[in-house]
Amino acid sequence: MEPNIDSGFLSATLLIFLSAAFTNNILLARFLGMCSVLGVSKKVDTSMGLGVAVIFVTTATSGINYIVYNYLLIPLELEYLRLITFIVIIASFVQLVEMIVERVSLVLYNALGIFLPLITVNCAILGVSLFMIGQPYSFLEALSFGAGSGFGWFLAIMLIGGIREKINENALPKGLAGPGITLIIIGIMALAFVGFSGMISI
Repeated sequence: MEPNIDSGFLSATLLIFLSAAFTNNILLARFLGMCSVLGVSKKVDTSMGLGVAVIFVTTATSGINYIVYNYLLIPLELEYLRLITFIVIIASFVQLVEMIVERVSLVLYNALGIFLPLITVNCAILGVSLFMIGQPYSFLEALSFGAGSGFGWFLAIMLIGGIREKINENALPKGLAGPGITLIIIGIMALAFVGFSGMISI
């Protein structure tokens, strides 16, 4: 029996998602979006809130940026405007997420503070779109890449937030408290994620 084309496409899409989430984790492999992690990952609940917002923004903007780049910028030979175009699209979605979070959970909105609007210039969000257009993806594959990248960032910040919440930073040497211990945690986790290398690839 010949292989099912649809199942093959779904397998490729799933592979792209898993690769973006684990093998090429946007935070632990490419170290993008570190500023938000250092500021927000003190507690699991705030880590989860920002992580979910990142998943939504990366997935949505990957799809929109794919359409705009391939069906507008390339035909008009305006590829050099991709950076400013992507930033405008990302900023629009961040505003939408900010309004939703403020209406749904004012506590979470206040806890995230300045880091929620900073998603606009979060290098992880912009990096996902720039990495995406560098690959021969279809629209659905671009969405899968964006969702996988967002999920990978979410997974990383949740793990970091859980570890930091359990650590009594008051018992640490003064030089390790705060960003110091966080960077050590990220480094150890990055080494652990290296184990996925070669298992899954885009």
